[in-house]
Amino acid sequence: MKKITKHITSREAVHSFTAKRKGIKNDPGPYELTNMFVIGHQVFEPLRKWVGGPIKITSFYRSPELNKAIGGSSTSQHCQGRAIDLDDVYGHKTNAEMFNYIKDNLDFDQLVWEFGDDENPAWVHVSYVSTEENRRRVMKAVRVKGRTKYIIL
Repeated sequence: MKKITKHITSREAVHSFTAKRKGIKNDPGPYELTNMFVIGHQVFEPLRKWVGGPIKITSFYRSPELNKAIGGSSTSQHCQGRAIDLDDVYGHKTNAEMFNYIKDNLDFDQLVWEFGDDENPAWVHVSYVSTEENRRRVMKAVRVKGRTKYIIL
């Protein structure tokens, strides 16, 4: 099986229950694969080394059709292969610990504390563009009257 990085398989990077259920093709092209390789090596692998074990990737690449089907933003960096959603379901570190490690130690474009509560996000969203273009924008996603709002931290 082809690998994006040492610890991310191509299959894991494009996995989606919604895509399978709806018969949506979720195959990245060369541009997206290059971006996936970059964020995998610049963010995921250093984070995984610090975590000391596996990290669940809940969303990585999303084709525009899949992104629309799940109600994602029309400008989602997932569609470019530049964003990963992470959830440490394996108990090595909490999502809050991973969020803070990324914020304090790694370069990134956007880092989002996704819902959850004040102690721990439900998952962590991180994106990466390039060292020159990364904005290092840190946000928290909250629901207000049923809609997602982003608070700059």
